[in-house]
Amino acid sequence: MEKSIKSNIAVIGLGNIGKVVAGNLVNNNRSVIVADRNVEKANALAIQLGESAQPMSIAEAITKADIIVMAVWFGAIKEIFHQYEVLLQGKIIVDPSNPIAPNEKGGFDKIIAENESAGQINASLLPQGAKLAKALGTLGAASLANAANQQPEAAVLFYATDYTDINENIEQLIRDNGFEPVYVGGLEHSIRIEVFGDLHEFGALGKTVTLAEAKEKM
Repeated sequence: MEKSIKSNIAVIGLGNIGKVVAGNLVNNNRSVIVADRNVEKANALAIQLGESAQPMSIAEAITKADIIVMAVWFGAIKEIFHQYEVLLQGKIIVDPSNPIAPNEKGGFDKIIAENESAGQINASLLPQGAKLAKALGTLGAASLANAANQQPEAAVLFYATDYTDINENIEQLIRDNGFEPVYVGGLEHSIRIEVFGDLHEFGALGKTVTLAEAKEKM
């Protein structure tokens, strides 16, 4: 029987990805703390998801949680790290961000250097004792919702981290989102699982994949 790690999880930022992650967790019988700068957004989502979702301020959410999913734009993470530096010390931080911005053609452009990754940049800014994993950002919000708990073979979510002592926590988080976790290595590989990377839905991968398909791509 698989070991179940029941850490307290907070989702900070309730845009497209954050709302889906929180919903997936509740659908798989995990309680979740939801927080957003817009308090009403957190309250409304908690009502929608039911008693397994608890709305809190960002500061309260960070304090109560062991794992914080930073479901905010890439550019906002540095600011949150700075503002809540003391509270974030020693926490597990999950970073689904992609370093992109809308362009004039209706698409998206990468906003950091071609060979840089959001994972490595955010890891370099971590509060003391915090540990970061790049995860939950390898699919768009629609696929993250629609492919959760896929049968008969689960769809894959890739993750990367330098802190292998948190792998079990991250894999449990991914399974409780309804996906099969696949570790790609340290954060030097996080560029592969960000937008335009070879293991991202909006990169060379081009779709959701099962574990067998993922192994072929690795």
